[in-house]
Amino acid sequence: MISDVLVVGPIQANCYVLGCPETKEALVVDPGGDPDIVASTLADHGLKPVIYFHTHGHLDHVGATSVLKERLGGEILLHQADQVLYERAPESALGFGIELPPVAPVDRFIEESIPVTWGRYEGSAIHTPGHSPGGVCLRIGARVYSGDTLFRGSIGRTDLPGGSYEELMTSIRVKLLTLPDETLVLPGHGPATTIGQEKKTNPFLQGP
Repeated sequence: MISDVLVVGPIQANCYVLGCPETKEALVVDPGGDPDIVASTLADHGLKPVIYFHTHGHLDHVGATSVLKERLGGEILLHQADQVLYERAPESALGFGIELPPVAPVDRFIEESIPVTWGRYEGSAIHTPGHSPGGVCLRIGARVYSGDTLFRGSIGRTDLPGGSYEELMTSIRVKLLTLPDETLVLPGHGPATTIGQEKKTNPFLQGP
């Protein structure tokens, strides 16, 4: 798989470009900003985006979506429980002094039971509410793109509208820590980690 990570936008979110070398179809995880950089990366690999997969609807994970869709096409995927957050992202961005274009409509709502496919690849969504009601992770083989659910040495904040510490901890323990220890965790901010490392060292995950 072609795989690039880009740190985008003023809040420095990780955007992942995942491409199929055979079909040249790409899935873009969390295009949160800097659409020119994302588009340039796609072009460098000769890729056409067919899916924009959003781990949640916060402004720093959706900021470039509408521009990329208008320029390059592709489907917008989001969990339905985050639709309000997604639609209000431009309004929320103003509070940080950031201007975003109006959001494009969601093409398809993410569900755990429906595979996410592009090119020769397939992933599965894991609903992990807590950071936001519609927070999801994307699992592709031995990788999981965790959005703002789980970070290296930390967890997502839960003090934003729709957040819940109890839900987040349940999501992490039931949905993520049950994955194999060698599973690579690629978060929405910061460096990668593994499930095994977080079990051992993440201070939020120690104890009963």
